[in-house]
Amino acid sequence: MTATHTTERAVIAKRVDSGTADTEEIRDLARAAGYDVVDEITQTRTEDPAYHLGEGKVTRLSNAVAREGAAVVIFDNQLGPYQTYNIGNELPERVRVIDRFRLILEIFGQRAQTRKAQLQVELAELRYELPRAEAKASLAKRDERPGFMGLGEYDESREEDIKKQIANIRDELESIEETERHRREQRRESGFDLVALAGYTNAGKSTLLRRLADDLDVDENDDLHPDLDTTAESEDRLFTTLGTTTRRAEVGKREVLVTDTVGFIQDLPHWLVESFKSTLGSVYHADLVLLVVDISESVEEIREKLVTSHDTLYERNEAPIVTVLNKTDMVDDEEVRRKKDALSSLAPNPVAVSAEQGLNIDDLAERIDYELPDYERERLVLPMNDDTMSLVSWIHDHASVETVDYGDQVVIEFEARPAIIEQSRSKAGDLVGASA
Repeated sequence: MTATHTTERAVIAKRVDSGTADTEEIRDLARAAGYDVVDEITQTRTEDPAYHLGEGKVTRLSNAVAREGAAVVIFDNQLGPYQTYNIGNELPERVRVIDRFRLILEIFGQRAQTRKAQLQVELAELRYELPRAEAKASLAKRDERPGFMGLGEYDESREEDIKKQIANIRDELESIEETERHRREQRRESGFDLVALAGYTNAGKSTLLRRLADDLDVDENDDLHPDLDTTAESEDRLFTTLGTTTRRAEVGKREVLVTDTVGFIQDLPHWLVESFKSTLGSVYHADLVLLVVDISESVEEIREKLVTSHDTLYERNEAPIVTVLNKTDMVDDEEVRRKKDALSSLAPNPVAVSAEQGLNIDDLAERIDYELPDYERERLVLPMNDDTMSLVSWIHDHASVETVDYGDQVVIEFEARPAIIEQSRSKAGDLVGASA
């Protein structure tokens, strides 16, 4: 008899200092983690140091949990260890309390398929735990007793253990990053331009990746490109892409590798963004970044996301950034024009497309070609022999060949990335020297 998985029922809680609490995103996050959201409690007030919410609202929260038979309370806020403990004491027995960032870590953990992704999740979890361990240590020392407020036994070595684990993970991630840097250089030397997709979750990055590379097959056994994939998920759920998915595309004369990366999410703390910097390596080291936003959202939402994205990208990125206003099939032309004008200071000359419908993808391809580093032209005169035929074949594979004249000598004219031009000159020099 096969065991069935029971989805845990969850009550959402959110406090805001002013205005009305919006719970749409935290509900999406909870569903992405596999929870069944059965109720919500919100409050507009300043933060209570002991309970985060007011005590009366905590009582209402407890009643909702009991009434709905919930197993989890999910706060769309960051809770301190003291607040987590106090709230838990007011809830029915065995009901867990998790905050927004613990929920995000749960989702990351569920989606981590590669060693790199798993390490980054572990690093984020340790960064999350470290200040809590430090708080326990500080209060335990002050009160001269193990643990505090029932938050667990105090282990004097726990802080040091966490710090050592963080250092070890950083070392392993650095080793992985070095391998990836070498792979990127191999790809550039093979004539590929590197384009990265960035943006918030559900902006349509994976759908756009599929659209750009729709007509091309990818050899998954290609030793040079071990992470290439023929498919990119585009489900309507957050964090579908935790790792990276890379596909080949033709843009004009160019062979391009387009990589979809982990989606940004609002209000992430610095320690969590820092833990996933390794995943963003494909963005920081790309030749061009396509920053994808959902044009169907309000101007205020788009502006906020653009500002946050720019802060993250410009910190280490040197490549040009092109803003792609996606999902134009969900708005009319007038709204597209209005939002382009309103966002012009943050997104000058954006490209508006519908990845879902395939609208304006050709315009985007032209823009990609324009923004990528200029190709150089080269003309080589080579001796007529078998080694030259091999070089001509190599140039065809790595460059855009314009003409080849076969006579007493072989004259080939082509355009390519500077690295390919340099390699072709070196190979040609060897050929001419050997035939002299």
